[in-house]
Amino acid sequence: MEILVIGSDTNLIECRKKFGDQHQYRFAENHARAGEFLKPETIVFDFLVTEHHHQVYRDFSGVVFLDVSRNMWTEMVGESTATFFGFCGLPTFLNREILEVSLFKSLDKDKLVETASVLTTKFAVVDHEVGLITARVICMIINEAYFAIQENIASRNDVDLAMKLGTNYPFGPFEWCERIGIKSVYELLRAVYENTKDDRYKVCDLLEEEASYFTQSR
Repeated sequence: MEILVIGSDTNLIECRKKFGDQHQYRFAENHARAGEFLKPETIVFDFLVTEHHHQVYRDFSGVVFLDVSRNMWTEMVGESTATFFGFCGLPTFLNREILEVSLFKSLDKDKLVETASVLTTKFAVVDHEVGLITARVICMIINEAYFAIQENIASRNDVDLAMKLGTNYPFGPFEWCERIGIKSVYELLRAVYENTKDDRYKVCDLLEEEASYFTQSR
């Protein structure tokens, strides 16, 4: 099977780790170059999708996984013959035993079963929401951890240790934040808050400050 990854080298590496080397991988760092690789049998993992790039899929009849960690991209579905699924493209969330997938159309469930079989991955269909489930939960925990140190309740090391020992998590919130990237954590929380207006997702001031510093320093 041919898999087209649209994104960064890091995204390509994570796809290879998740789906293995039995597939042929194509890579495009932007949508302008992606068009030359699109064939009906291609499976696309689009980490860079934006509202301005839906034209590349207008005449495509294959399968496209769209990164919904910041937006649900619902407007794309009606303008293409492709089959679209949502996935979370934040670092570390693709290369997991179970692939979280959302359906843009409920009738596409059979196509998802077929595609998952080709990709040899287990999957779970979840509600079509920004960030899906696992990323939202983990980023909420990270946000609460930032509130804890902002209010001088504990140190970062203490919070990480307490979460690993108390909940048996593989990483503490700040360790997880480093793996995901603070900018990605901030953008997901901001997107979920804008989508839901739920105060549970309101970004901690300290997290926002550190994410802003990271962005400006790059």
